[in-house]
Amino acid sequence: MADKDAPSHEIIPEHKVLSKEDSEKVLADFRVSRLQIPKIRIKDAALVGKGAKAGQLVGITRLDGSQYYRLVVE
Repeated sequence: MADKDAPSHEIIPEHKVLSKEDSEKVLADFRVSRLQIPKIRIKDAALVGKGAKAGQLVGITRLDGSQYYRLVVE
């Protein structure tokens, strides 16, 4: 039976829910609003067990070290 926590597979990059302070820094650094950040659904398999809530930002770190951000939506 599959584990109910976030899937761990080499092709799934690390997803981390950002703190409010880190989220504000990302928005300021990129000079964008929350609505301009690409979206990720709260039910996305990569967010299972992460405690993400709608409106939070998620940082995604790929294997090559590149960093991406997504806004969690319902």
